[in-house]
Amino acid sequence: NSGVMSLLRPLLLDVVPTIQQTAALALGRLANYNDDLAEAVVKGDILPQLVCSLSEQNRFYKKAAAFVLRAVGKHSPQLAQAIVECGALETLVICLEDFDPGVKEAAAWALGYIARHNSELSQAVVDAGAVPLLVLCIQEPEIALKRIAASTLSDISKHSPELAQTVVDAGAIAYLAQMILNPDAKLKRQVLSALSQIAKHSVDLAELVVEAEIFPVVLTCLKDSDEYVKKNGATLIREIAKHSPELSQFIVNAGGVAAVIDCIGSCKGTVRLPGIMMLGYVAAHSENLSMAVIVSKGIPPLCTCLLEEQEDHIKAAAAWALGQIGRHTPEHARAVAVTNVLSTLLSIYMDTCSSEDLQLKASIFKAKRALKNILQKCTYLPALEPLLHDAPPNIMKHIVGQFSKVLPHDSKARRLFVTTGGLKKVQEIKAEPGSLLQEYINTINNCYPEEIVR
Repeated sequence: NSGVMSLLRPLLLDVVPTIQQTAALALGRLANYNDDLAEAVVKGDILPQLVCSLSEQNRFYKKAAAFVLRAVGKHSPQLAQAIVECGALETLVICLEDFDPGVKEAAAWALGYIARHNSELSQAVVDAGAVPLLVLCIQEPEIALKRIAASTLSDISKHSPELAQTVVDAGAIAYLAQMILNPDAKLKRQVLSALSQIAKHSVDLAELVVEAEIFPVVLTCLKDSDEYVKKNGATLIREIAKHSPELSQFIVNAGGVAAVIDCIGSCKGTVRLPGIMMLGYVAAHSENLSMAVIVSKGIPPLCTCLLEEQEDHIKAAAAWALGQIGRHTPEHARAVAVTNVLSTLLSIYMDTCSSEDLQLKASIFKAKRALKNILQKCTYLPALEPLLHDAPPNIMKHIVGQFSKVLPHDSKARRLFVTTGGLKKVQEIKAEPGSLLQEYINTINNCYPEEIVR
């Protein structure tokens, strides 16, 4: 408000180098604070001056100038676009070849902040020739430079298969894969993130990541003491598993399912989310893969997540994963049903039906879908019976439907159904005449002599 921006601008051209650098640093900090101030830097015509000096000044000034560009570019695609338009990308790319690692780091950071917004800006960074130089930067000895270069490659890869392919073509995968075992946690986070962003787009890209022999090495990240390393490791495995039964089978064979299950059991909150999703994806592909999740004891930790987690999207993911495990055959459904999780799913569905919150609606929908998927295959009656007392009509028809399939062929179950009060409960259900539910009830009643039904 006091007009500091216009006072700082001439200082960028001062004859004393330290004054130039300090002025640039001051502008960077102002621009970093919020988008209004960043916009003032753009409107004050300061960017062309910085870009000019980036190519000729000393390393201290270059770092400060790159910091200003990063501080402006981080806020919004529009501000990042302003940086592109003043010709900064080419100069930043030249800085990636600088002798000083700090200048390289500052330039990589600025490029990453521009590329992360959208695919157009990311493409502009690629077209300026940044990718091969970033791949050279991840091979430099300085840890800080490796981190930022990996992070920028991640930001470039995330938008589209084509951009990810550019990063792959520059040979990034092999160098990233070698760093999965690096002792530095922050570097591991970025490396795992970059590999995830490449693998997520297509089967072909996921296979290229797998071919870099990241298994079984990546499984050690699931035991890491750093929460983000765990989370990003699980995310990478999830992004590979989701594409095809073959890739999922490969992960199962490498011991990936058991490792992810241990990881879900040992942590809390959002760190669990990618692991939960990964189990769902694996189980969704085929009966055999779903059985692999069951045999590795994947169901109990998923049930724990349903009961323990407070956040709806994590509950929803756990519900979805259980639905994927239980939906294949009666055997799969029984494995889920014996844990008593059906009543938990039902209560999540019932609790939140009345809510207005859209986030909640998503979790209800997932709980309902999971419940239906499991119910339609479940022939294990002891798990279904408690639900007869609480279920709303739209779920009730699936439960009664399963009884109507099993009871006619199982005399022991028929006897139990009377003594536990199940048959009595069925008589109390008010069904529309001619509805599917009424047909199911009639089928059940027809299994018994009339006086018992009465």
